[in-house]
Amino acid sequence: QVQLVESGGGLVQPGGSLRLSCAATGNIFRIDAMGWYRQAPGKERRLVAAIMGGSSTSYETSVKGRFTISRDSAKNTVYLQMNSLKPEDTAVYYCNAEGAATYGSFRTWGQGTQVTVSS
Repeated sequence: QVQLVESGGGLVQPGGSLRLSCAATGNIFRIDAMGWYRQAPGKERRLVAAIMGGSSTSYETSVKGRFTISRDSAKNTVYLQMNSLKPEDTAVYYCNAEGAATYGSFRTWGQGTQVTVSS
């Protein structure tokens, strides 16, 4: 099965930066899209940023100009560079990937990584 392993979360002061990483492993034939979602306490999980086909990107309005999603296709890894962080960015961030594996199509989630923005 395809698994996603996330890293890079932590505690940062307002205005600071963090870089999240998510590596996909397993019997991967092709990855069509990868994305980052976040879920704050008491709120629904929402899409933050996505990258499709290796280059086409989309962002939630509140993070445009502050967050950048990128992908290393050779490593099946997606990154989320987060700058100018605000307290409202505090959430658990989840990586998502979909594509084709040797056994069929897949859509899978990472375990989540906590991002806390606080002084």
